[in-house]
Amino acid sequence: MDINWGLIWPLIALQIILAVTALISLYKAEPQDIKGSKLMWVFIILIINIFGSVAYFVIGRKHT
Repeated sequence: MDINWGLIWPLIALQIILAVTALISLYKAEPQDIKGSKLMWVFIILIINIFGSVAYFVIGRKHT
């Protein structure tokens, strides 16, 4: 089985960029600006990969 790395590398890069951006945003956020605990969101961001990072930005932050 031959893997087409030309398609895989952009997805890996996207996942890393989203996770790092979400973790930095989470680190800088005040606890009252986040729905749930920071530790819970760290696990969601790291374990669920791309969808965890997107979920943090859509659901996890309180929009003011």
